[in-house]
Amino acid sequence: MTSASAPRLSAAQVLICGAAIVTLSMGVRHGFGLWLQPITQAQDWTRENFAFAMAIQNLAWGLFGIFAGMAADRFGAFRVLVGGAALYGLGLYGMATASSPTLFALTAGVLIGAAQAGTTYAVIYGVIGRQIPAEKRSWAMGVAAAAGSFGQFLMVPVEGWLIASFGWQQALMVLAAAVLLIMPLAAFLREPGFAAAAAARREQTIAQALREAFGYRSFQLLMAGYFVCGFQVVFIGVHMPSYLKDQGLSPQVASYALAIIGLFNVVGTYVAGSLGQRMAKRHILAFIYLARSVAITLFLIAPLTPASVYVFSAAMGLLWLSTVPPTNAVVAQIFGVAHLSMLGGFVFFSHQIGSFMGVWLGGLLYDRTGSYDIVWYISIALGIFAALVNLPVRETAIGRGPARAGAAA
Repeated sequence: MTSASAPRLSAAQVLICGAAIVTLSMGVRHGFGLWLQPITQAQDWTRENFAFAMAIQNLAWGLFGIFAGMAADRFGAFRVLVGGAALYGLGLYGMATASSPTLFALTAGVLIGAAQAGTTYAVIYGVIGRQIPAEKRSWAMGVAAAAGSFGQFLMVPVEGWLIASFGWQQALMVLAAAVLLIMPLAAFLREPGFAAAAAARREQTIAQALREAFGYRSFQLLMAGYFVCGFQVVFIGVHMPSYLKDQGLSPQVASYALAIIGLFNVVGTYVAGSLGQRMAKRHILAFIYLARSVAITLFLIAPLTPASVYVFSAAMGLLWLSTVPPTNAVVAQIFGVAHLSMLGGFVFFSHQIGSFMGVWLGGLLYDRTGSYDIVWYISIALGIFAALVNLPVRETAIGRGPARAGAAA
């Protein structure tokens, strides 16, 4: 049996259920910055304590994402999604009840990071890669990424309201119950004939696929660019609420800013995915990274007002996760879909190392200098670097001999 002859889920079913899962998982995650000040003030912890747990979360997300991708490629997405949802609920409960920075790092960091690995892009994109035809794959990935952005627009104000209405601990308990909805949604992503179709597609062992990818320069360049993506977006997502409050702006401005990022990212990710069907994806990625550096520079130069924050948030929203569809589509285009979740997991691990550095350095340098300025400047420089390293990426299917090159394409 080949992947072409294997029965498929309907495209609508894959996109609706996959988008709903990403909306919930990413929506909860995007609001964590709102808890920085309530938790540190209530527990008498430093911002570095909170930032370190968020850094561990991002690193765990990336590390466990590799193994979640391997499991999804081997056993299908359903089991991975159910396990991830259970870990998510447990991690949020632990985040609410942790009595020390160490316990907070284990729950908010390790558990939630592992949960996100099993409920977000690597796993969902594996289903999309297997179930959506290649000519629509980049567009479909854009739809899923846009769903994650809509989750930010939808969930961040809800999370802010929950904190204001019930307190930060009870708000986390509510979210712990909400993420369990991922389980019934996952049931609709059971892939028919998965085991037989996966065996037919798997022309390489895991070790062979990894040697091929890590020895290929374009894969290395994609990983380098994705490191920068993680550094920028997680630093801004976690630390911007506190940065704005330090500058005298109200907490509502920060909540609205994060919601605006999510709203505009719905547009940005969808457009990036759609353009990836018609334009060179390396050019799309280079533009996104360079535009981020320009937006951050203008934000720092302009007088800080609610209006300037909202304009910056709209600009960054268009560029926020718009790297995700073209990056993953390039990986599928080069290597095929047999090991897509795993290879996507490795690329995402680089993203999460960048996330670790961005969120942790933000807290560390703030505590040392009393300012976020140095990390803003690093973000600008890294954006220029990422734009340059994406330009030489080769998007054509890797040559493995006539039969296998055709399969990759």
